[in-house]
Amino acid sequence: MALAVIFGAFGSHQLQQIITADKLKIFEIGTRYQIYHALGILLVGILLYFRKTSLMPWAAWLFFSGIVLFCGSLYLLTFSDLLTLPTSLIGPITPIGGLCFIAGWLVLALSTFQDNQKRYRKGNPE
Repeated sequence: MALAVIFGAFGSHQLQQIITADKLKIFEIGTRYQIYHALGILLVGILLYFRKTSLMPWAAWLFFSGIVLFCGSLYLLTFSDLLTLPTSLIGPITPIGGLCFIAGWLVLALSTFQDNQKRYRKGNPE
């Protein structure tokens, strides 16, 4: 989440001078999705505190993978002209990251149907 805020601030203050408006939109999409899914990871952490299921950690890992693949590829696409990176190699990574995001939300939803592995407190075996 902190990186998304740093990237967002960098994008709104510094990038306007060195990249095109189209590339800036790509960068902004990356930061937006990074924030959304960092919040998703935070949500999983909060849910795990109250309700532990085996699928919930998988949702967090899928969100993290999506951030790396989807957002990371968008960041690379943003700077592809400046760094002379081949977009034909970067472009196909983006939808894989998007699939990780979708899978993460589906796994999180499915985890609500799993039996709860309650966390027992000392002296309270409910």
